[in-house]
Amino acid sequence: MRRAGLSVLIGITLLCGCATPSPQTKSAPPDPILQQAAALPYTPVDGAGWKSLFDGRTLKDWKVTDYGGHAAVHCDAGLMVFESGDALTGVNWTKDYPKVNYEIALEAMRIDGGDFFCGLTFPVKDSFCTLILGGWGGQMVGLSSIDGEDASENETSQLMKFESNRWYRVRLRVTDGKIEVWLDDKQIMDLPTAKRTIGLRFGEIEDSKPLGLTTYQTRGAMREIKLRLLAGDELKR
Repeated sequence: MRRAGLSVLIGITLLCGCATPSPQTKSAPPDPILQQAAALPYTPVDGAGWKSLFDGRTLKDWKVTDYGGHAAVHCDAGLMVFESGDALTGVNWTKDYPKVNYEIALEAMRIDGGDFFCGLTFPVKDSFCTLILGGWGGQMVGLSSIDGEDASENETSQLMKFESNRWYRVRLRVTDGKIEVWLDDKQIMDLPTAKRTIGLRFGEIEDSKPLGLTTYQTRGAMREIKLRLLAGDELKR
């Protein structure tokens, strides 16, 4: 009888133990800054045939660039978020890409930091170039490199004031004879490329080829990353 009672007691104890719920891993609480950024309205870009390069949930078709001292890149609230690293932090596109006669559009935001919150590396025929927004202390805009001169030295260089936690709509067009850039609704660059040497600044930015997004010692976010091919009358603009 004692043995039977002991067996019953052990059985009850085991059943109770199995029924006890295991502790659940708590997910990180929502980041209020990112939630607020995601809630800000998006301004569509005109033109037909846009293809989305970012699904808002994953880094599908992108890979984190292996810069020295880079920070994490992750998705949150429909945004691609670049944490602040020792220098460059970024991602590379891993699928097919055009070399000319195309447009790229995206929205970019500086969340925190004092340097560029959008470095867009893109192909130009058989070469590559980088559009910088907010570099060299937070205000420099330009293309790196033109005839061996980087964004702070060539004719595309200009100073602009950028506000944190504000979206800026970027549109870049590459055709046979030009590189053009719009910020929000204003065209800020119209560079003829005939007889010009287009290239990348020396250093790790080379790892951004063929199509890459970067920040520099800055926490930033990007969204609505799109690409479209140009043809016909659109090439005559």
